[in-house]
Amino acid sequence: MKDSLKVLSGSAHPELARLICQNLDTELCSVDLDAFPDGETFVQINENIRGRDVFIVQPTCPPTNQNIMELLIMVDAARRASAERITAVMPFFGYARQDRKDRPRVPITAKLVANLIAAAGVNRVLTMDLHAGQIQGFFDIPVDHLYAAPVLIKAIREREIEDLVVVSPDVGGIKMTHAYAKTLGAPMAIVAKNRVSAEEVEALNVIGDVDGKNVLLVDDLTETAGTLTAAADLLKKHGAKNIYAGVSHGVLGDKGRARIAKSSIIELFATNSVPLATGEKVTTLDISPLMAEAIKRIHGDESVTSLFDIRR
Repeated sequence: MKDSLKVLSGSAHPELARLICQNLDTELCSVDLDAFPDGETFVQINENIRGRDVFIVQPTCPPTNQNIMELLIMVDAARRASAERITAVMPFFGYARQDRKDRPRVPITAKLVANLIAAAGVNRVLTMDLHAGQIQGFFDIPVDHLYAAPVLIKAIREREIEDLVVVSPDVGGIKMTHAYAKTLGAPMAIVAKNRVSAEEVEALNVIGDVDGKNVLLVDDLTETAGTLTAAADLLKKHGAKNIYAGVSHGVLGDKGRARIAKSSIIELFATNSVPLATGEKVTTLDISPLMAEAIKRIHGDESVTSLFDIRR
C-alpha cells in the first residue's frame, strides 16, 4: 500500500494529514505550497506520483476561498503529474449551508463548488457530516460521506452522564438528535429558535422535559456559537442541570470561543475536522483513525458502508 498510495496535504490542516498518515503507517508526500507577491498560489509536488492513488487532505474551512482554490490547484498539479486516481479528502465541506435558493436571485454555491471540484479532475470525494446530506447529489462523482457520531458518542459515554436528555438546538437538527438519542438510550428534546442575523440567534421555547436533567446539545457545526449558547441559556431557565454540547465541526472564531467560555455549557466536544476546534471548555476529538480507515478501504476498493453506521 505504501508504494501505490500517496497522501498530500494542503495548508488548511496539515496536522490532521500527518495524523492520518501515522494511522496508515505511511509518509506524507512532500509538497511545496507558496504564494506569489500578488497572492496567487503556487504548488509543486516533490515526489513521483505517476500511476499512484492520490488523496489530498484539505478541509475547506476559513479562509474558505483560499483553501478551495488551493485544493483545485493541487488537484490540477496531481492530474498533470499523471496520478491514477485523485480523492479529495474534505472532512469539512465549506459553503454547505448555501445549498438551496431560499431567496430571489441567490446562488446555490454548494453546487458550484461541487462542479469546480469535479471539473478540476477529482475522481471521488471523502467528507464527513455534510450540513445537508443531499449535497452528495450535487457531485457527479462518487462521494463517501462519513459520520463523526461514533467518535463523539464514545467520548460522551466515557463521561458516564446520568439522567441525560439529547437536545436539538433547532428544528433542522431533529434527525441527527434522534440518532444520538437512540444510540445513547436517552430521551430527546428540541429548542425552537429564531435567527435574527448571521451571528445572532433567539431561542424561543423548549419542546420536551429537561427539568432536573443533564443535557447534551448536538449539531453538525458551530461557528459563532450563537445557536448553541442561546439554546443553553434557555435550557438553564427550564431547569436543566449540566449542559454539554457535541458538534462534528467546531469552526470557531474569536467570537465563538468567547461565547462558549462565558456560556452555560460546561464542555463542548468537537472533532479535529478543522484546526479551529480549540478554546476554553472545548474538548477536541481525533477523527484521523476514522479517516485513515476510509482511505485504506477506498484504496483497496473495499466497502466503506460499515463506517457510515452511527450506532458504532
